[in-house]
Amino acid sequence: MSGVTKSNILSSLFWKLMERGGTQGIQFVVMILLARLLLPEDFGLIVLVAVFITLAGVFVQSGFNTALIQKKDADEVDFSTIFFLNLVVATVLYVILFFMAPLIATFFDQLQLTLVLRILSLTLFFGSINSIQNAVIARNMQFKKLFFSSLGSVVVSGIIGIVMAYANYGVWALVGQQLTNQFLVTAILWFTVKWRPKLIFSIVRARSLFSFGWKLMVSSLIDTMDTNIRSLLIGKMFSPSIVGFYSRGEQFPNLLVSNINGSMQSVMFPALASQQENRSRVKEMVRRSIVTSSFIIFPMMVGLAVIAEPLVKLLLTDKWLPTVPYLQIFCAAYALWPIHTVNLQAINALGRSDIFLKLEIVKKILGLAILGITIPFGVHVMALGVVITGFLSTFINAYPNLILLNYSIQEQWKDIMPSLLLSLVMGLVVFSIKLYAMTAVLTIIIQIFVGIVFYVVLAKLFKLECFTYLVLTLKDMLGSKKNTKLIENNEV
Repeated sequence: MSGVTKSNILSSLFWKLMERGGTQGIQFVVMILLARLLLPEDFGLIVLVAVFITLAGVFVQSGFNTALIQKKDADEVDFSTIFFLNLVVATVLYVILFFMAPLIATFFDQLQLTLVLRILSLTLFFGSINSIQNAVIARNMQFKKLFFSSLGSVVVSGIIGIVMAYANYGVWALVGQQLTNQFLVTAILWFTVKWRPKLIFSIVRARSLFSFGWKLMVSSLIDTMDTNIRSLLIGKMFSPSIVGFYSRGEQFPNLLVSNINGSMQSVMFPALASQQENRSRVKEMVRRSIVTSSFIIFPMMVGLAVIAEPLVKLLLTDKWLPTVPYLQIFCAAYALWPIHTVNLQAINALGRSDIFLKLEIVKKILGLAILGITIPFGVHVMALGVVITGFLSTFINAYPNLILLNYSIQEQWKDIMPSLLLSLVMGLVVFSIKLYAMTAVLTIIIQIFVGIVFYVVLAKLFKLECFTYLVLTLKDMLGSKKNTKLIENNEV
């Protein structure tokens, strides 16, 4: 992996944000239309199926993908070896899920889950190929290609899902939409990414990558189980419709945070990995990432929590109103993501996947303990348990970087506190607008406008470091594009 410059990072971040924002924006619109056409229990059934497919996908897509990005001298032998290994693992897992499907359907007393699980599990094969394509893209900072593949697939698959839902196919509309999406992403990248597997397989290379990747794979498996265990418990103890409300409540903040924070971390990991021998530089990049992402995400989560009720009424209709309290709770949980992900990315980029695994084990034990305590009090308290676990986990995730980077949790909270306080004040101002009796549409428009203006003005007034940095960075990007156009015009 060659040296990564600020220009490389900003360009990659731009295309990653475009890919995340564009595809998830369209996906969001598609999900709104599907939610208006379908029932909450249809979404609940897909959530239950997705849990098992996601768990299987961890073995196919996690660990080795990151190991290929992290390894400085990864070559054709490494990529081809992991490609064929992933396909073998995907085949084994598909066979297991195929024969387990009737048992899973019986467990949840939802017999149609059998065929749904068997068909959607085909996405494991697409995922096994796509993980290698993503590794190639990340190593070469070619996120522009990912943007076009994701955008094209989400548009086509969205149209297919909406047409099927309108034709009263119910849960199968969601199946068709997801299956088509995964297939098209992989197919488009197959033609746009030049890499092709060769008939090469090295056990030695597989073992070498496995020594790094297995810890991440186990960590991801633990994290996935912890994330989805609540959906399984809710589906078993209550009903698919409650699962639907719970998952939709999580979807809104997840969409915003994964778009912004996920884009930054996808770009930051290869950038951090390229600087892993320069600890002071890594600390500087980690701090900048935490401060910047927090400045953007905190006001989004506070604002979303405030406008939750009129937003759900407007977009999903009244039948989805039970989603509101879950949405507000998850806003608090996802606001903490910048601290989690940046610290963990730094640990991985430094090659310490052993520490990463230990942290995941500790956090999941804590999470299971809190889950056990909250279960008797109902689904809402179970959701609050996620927030409590997330807050305590910020201290756990940050602790190793006190030693690795000399960047303590106290410093991190000090860095993000101005953005947090400013966001809370903004939230109070935006909430007061709700007291005026206006239509839902007008209320939301005014709240969003006032919230953005209030937050930006105060950030400029108090001269927040992250705000100044973002303004200067934006000017640099615009200036760079302007200079590029001038050069191109002179050449012509």
